[in-house]
Amino acid sequence: MNSIISTSNTDAAPAMISPIPARLQQLRAAMKAHGLDAYIIPSADPHLSEYLPEHWQGRTYLSGFTGSVGTLVVTADFAGLWVDSRYWSQAEKELAPTGIQMMKIASAAATLHIDWLAQHLTSGQTVGADGFVLGLATARALTSALQAKSVRLDTSKDLLQDIWPDRPGLPLSQVYEHKAPFAVISRKDKLTQVREQMRSKAADWHFVSTVDDIAWIFNLRGADVSYNPVFVAHALISADKATLFVSKGKIDQDLAAVLALDKIEIADYSEAQSALRHLPATDSILIDPRRITYGFRDAIPASVRVVEAINPSVFAKSRKTAEEAQFVREAMEQDGAALCEFFSWLEASLGKQTITEITIDEQICAARARQPHFISPSFGTIAGFNGNGAMPHYRATPESHAVIEGDGLLLIDSGGQYLNGTTDITRVMPIGTVSEAQKRDFTLVLKGMINLSQMQFPRGTPSPMLDTVARAPIWREGINYGHGTGHGVGYFLNVHEGPQSISGALAEAHTAMEAGMITSNEPGIYRPDQWGVRIENLLLTVPAVTTEFGDYLKFETLTLCPIDTRCILVNLLRDDEIDWLNTYHATVLARLTPRVTGAALSWLQERTKAISK
Repeated sequence: MNSIISTSNTDAAPAMISPIPARLQQLRAAMKAHGLDAYIIPSADPHLSEYLPEHWQGRTYLSGFTGSVGTLVVTADFAGLWVDSRYWSQAEKELAPTGIQMMKIASAAATLHIDWLAQHLTSGQTVGADGFVLGLATARALTSALQAKSVRLDTSKDLLQDIWPDRPGLPLSQVYEHKAPFAVISRKDKLTQVREQMRSKAADWHFVSTVDDIAWIFNLRGADVSYNPVFVAHALISADKATLFVSKGKIDQDLAAVLALDKIEIADYSEAQSALRHLPATDSILIDPRRITYGFRDAIPASVRVVEAINPSVFAKSRKTAEEAQFVREAMEQDGAALCEFFSWLEASLGKQTITEITIDEQICAARARQPHFISPSFGTIAGFNGNGAMPHYRATPESHAVIEGDGLLLIDSGGQYLNGTTDITRVMPIGTVSEAQKRDFTLVLKGMINLSQMQFPRGTPSPMLDTVARAPIWREGINYGHGTGHGVGYFLNVHEGPQSISGALAEAHTAMEAGMITSNEPGIYRPDQWGVRIENLLLTVPAVTTEFGDYLKFETLTLCPIDTRCILVNLLRDDEIDWLNTYHATVLARLTPRVTGAALSWLQERTKAISK
């Protein structure tokens, strides 16, 4: 059993009264004043970002739930938070003192809160939401469901403005260039690619709100969103110019002059809506209905022809060039070297000093920071010992975390942002004595990960079809896991990037795997309150063979870090699986040896030794 440090024990000071009930009371008063019978607070901003600047963390402010995904619905006598299985344990704890009911959903893409509203509201009532943080696709689903019950949707009011007195302002970090050699494709060439797609769809304008698309198109980066090197902005692109809408002061005069050379103008962030309202009546505009909020779609004049299609940049940035892929391989070597330093330190320090889940976060970030081109972590480190590892999105806090001592499994999911690539890796390490049951789970997960790593498939295969390949060995034992097997990863951009997703849920039509895509491979098994296992590598999709049946693709494993063989039941592995693991470890040893010395090198050599039955 892991030791838990927590301020909630009986000897501690009495727990503070939650501020959430009072905040909900204020919200209900504002709803009543505006004639609203229900109000929706999504986990979203005007850019539909995954990680939100503090200014738009209204769902956290009003619920106390700190997970990255969830939808809060409040009525006069009910408050419910819809969350998927990754967050059930966390939500149960954080919502306990608030009076908010946890509403379980199968996945983050589920829209059961819409069904709930349609079932519980009556004819003539009104549902409110801030249209500028409500996704267009969600707004359309809401409108359809509510109109069938003669319930009205009002998207004109941001009630947080009324009830959040110390609401943080907009982020103000400086915007900077992602420069050559790491910025392989020039800004001019990227704009040319986008404009070619605009012409093919007969669109005079293209409006972009998603911050990773904007960062990619303009070869710019920032620090407005935790862990992702992006900045808050909108962009409006025409055939011969482009406008970036950003807060004043974020782009200095020197950078503005550089952008002007590519006919890029700078306007204030608040002017984006007005720019849309003043589009020429006879023109046409391209928007992505999955990547724009209702408020901005509603600002487009009715006379303007709207072309709805996926943002051209979504496809373009998902397919890394050969030069970008080579830079990513270099970043993986840097990341692997940092992990060798970290794990060698961890193994040498266990039992000699107090190590907690917080310590692990600090040490792994410090090891990465010593590598060239490192900018920041790519997400908050997940270090979970035993039962904490059973929560896929667990995050240790100073108030509650485990000491790494005794027996069990330590799961560490971490990553880094480098100028030459983005990394994301999960490894599980044995602490003390590991049980046969824990080794069995580890081996089943490893079998699933190897299955997907070795997959060859026809070009055009929808990425969700590959999900079952990783799950098959786990399903065979009557076990499953509640998250997707793989997500796309950006090039010094978002650690979660579309359009591809190796997941049981088909989130988007445009999910065919293509050469150049980088995707995670991370099956898992989670035993609540006992332990969790997840093994994760990043995969690059590359050409395989061309036959009379067409073009085939396969995966190149990019991640370079040993998989702990002390957790494996070798008799459960097939010969080809053992061969894959030994070959992988030989590659890791060869690629990382030039980058590590001393204790880190000794650890690398020990952990990459071949196994056999």
